[in-house]
Amino acid sequence: MRRFLHRRLVCRQAVELMTAYLEGLLDAGERERLEEHLAGCPHCTEYLAQMRATIEALGRIEPEHLDEPVLDDLVGLYQRWRADEPPVSG
Repeated sequence: MRRFLHRRLVCRQAVELMTAYLEGLLDAGERERLEEHLAGCPHCTEYLAQMRATIEALGRIEPEHLDEPVLDDLVGLYQRWRADEPPVSG
């Protein structure tokens, strides 16, 4: 996981931390920085709410319960989304 230390987060950085935040995987410093960002950013707060709603709605669906065409569509969508991401520099 990329760490953004000693700087205020911008929205893109906050979004990158959201999944780890929801899974309770951020260390105390990262969690605090994200929560500070969320306190002042209605856009990221809404994004987080949408993620929680999606997890609540879809979190009970197991891959084996999906029809093969639906699963293929979801995998294809994810692959297209990943292909559009800029490379991460180390």
